[in-house]
Amino acid sequence: MRDNFCVIMGGGIGSRFWPFSRESYPKQFLDFFGIGRSLLQMTVDRFAKIIPMENIYIVTNEKYAGLVKEQVPLLQDKQVLLEPTRRNTAPCIAYAAYHIKARNPNANIVVAPSDHLILKESEFLTAINEGLMFTKENEALMTLGIKPSRPETGYGYIQCGDAMIDKFTKVKTFTEKPNLELAKIFMDSGEFFWNSGIFLWNVNTIMHAVHKFLPEISARFDLGTDKFNMPGERDFINIHYPYCPNISIDYGIMEKADNVYMLCVDFGWADLGTWGSLFDIATKDENNNALLKTRALLYESENNVIALGNQKRLAVIQGLKDYIVAENGNVLLICRKEDEQRIKQFMADTQLKYNDEFN
Repeated sequence: MRDNFCVIMGGGIGSRFWPFSRESYPKQFLDFFGIGRSLLQMTVDRFAKIIPMENIYIVTNEKYAGLVKEQVPLLQDKQVLLEPTRRNTAPCIAYAAYHIKARNPNANIVVAPSDHLILKESEFLTAINEGLMFTKENEALMTLGIKPSRPETGYGYIQCGDAMIDKFTKVKTFTEKPNLELAKIFMDSGEFFWNSGIFLWNVNTIMHAVHKFLPEISARFDLGTDKFNMPGERDFINIHYPYCPNISIDYGIMEKADNVYMLCVDFGWADLGTWGSLFDIATKDENNNALLKTRALLYESENNVIALGNQKRLAVIQGLKDYIVAENGNVLLICRKEDEQRIKQFMADTQLKYNDEFN
């Protein structure tokens, strides 16, 4: 167990959850379910059941250091790896790998986003333990593939191949978010699974992959192998991290490597990346409206998601169907659910016109 580590990625701004998720207080720090725990705290709580707390790391943007310390006070300063700038998941994961390698050259690592919901936690933890054992014994890059419950267009997909090692299937292809027609074909085929964005590997396996597929990152970090897990690490990262390419781990490594395996699972998973994903799992009224910690009176309205940041306010809505109504602080958003992918653009347009006043 001492060789098992967890890396939680928590540096994004969650722009598709705007106006609740803001640049200054992004979604991973929010309590969406009214249970007194943020998405980040729920993620830490989950992994702390099988990973020693001292082996849990959070990688986040330096501007969120205070929020992380506030929400997860049990973490030591050295367990919060700070990015001086956002560079997507590949540099983030490489940074964590170099740091952990300097501490434990035999480490087995699970990497997970900070904004996932897991309904069947015991089954999830069993899968993680199985994956860590697999990557300890095999030179494999592993991910969890989620059995699809609907033809979802907001997730990437993984196609399983024929080769297997025990219950682990070799991955054939990765596919980015498909259109609805293709998503239906994927689901009907039985060969495609949702890409969970959860990865497991031995530290030496991922380090080898970084050197092979992302030399522009490894060349930078190799300059400071004596700096990682040492007092000079922060200064070194501040200098070199901004020069890393802005690239995802999927595109940078997983889609290119030939030793990628998948464990096919079904433990009630949801990527809380959009209002629609939150609507899917929320409790609904008799007209299929989801009221998220919100008081509202709805008339001739159905299939809406309503979220007010101020619980002292009342929403009175008539004649609305298939909409997102989200009000928080100084922003009210009213958007068709089918157009929620545009919210990121709405936020960008707001920043362009009003600077940071509403972000």
